[in-house]
Amino acid sequence: MTRDAFAARPASAPAALHDRAADDLRFIRRTMEQAGAFTAVPGLGGMLMGASALVAAALAARQPTFERWLAVWLAEAAIAAVIAAGTIARKARSAGLPLLSGPGRKFLLSFLPPVVAGAALTLAMYRAGAVDAIPGTWLLLYGSGIVTAGTYSVRIVPVMGLCFMIAGFAALFSPPAWGDAYLAAAFGVLHVLFGALIARRYGG
Repeated sequence: MTRDAFAARPASAPAALHDRAADDLRFIRRTMEQAGAFTAVPGLGGMLMGASALVAAALAARQPTFERWLAVWLAEAAIAAVIAAGTIARKARSAGLPLLSGPGRKFLLSFLPPVVAGAALTLAMYRAGAVDAIPGTWLLLYGSGIVTAGTYSVRIVPVMGLCFMIAGFAALFSPPAWGDAYLAAAFGVLHVLFGALIARRYGG
């Protein structure tokens, strides 16, 4: 073995150790992301969503036709989605949390199916003339999405979802005229109350 070859051998060992350490760190980080809780649920966002829902409930109750009532609530759903997306991204960015990997991806994939089911059932109930069941169905499926997604988040999130589900059950078996009151109480008041608790206990 030449002197040059012998001298080159020790230099490869630190490089190999560095690569191994980098691989280990990537594995540890990936494991922690997959096992941890999604803590970027925004309390402030929930409060803003609740405030906009209270305004929507007041406006919807004054509409002379179901179509206009539905238009108000669909507009509110779009506004709430924008608020939620913006405040989740802001909280995740400030905490250095990934949105589309680990618990964040699980949270989203658990929340979306009940929401998609709610949209399909809304159209089906409208076509069937069963519009009185729409408020309860919305609350029940939204609550289901929060409960299932909340298993990947902090404990208070599935509790909030359970409250939505209870409101949905009650709305389905209450007089149809109470629909807006249930929507205001759940999408409005519950979002504000739980949003305040999340903001105080889990940082914004």
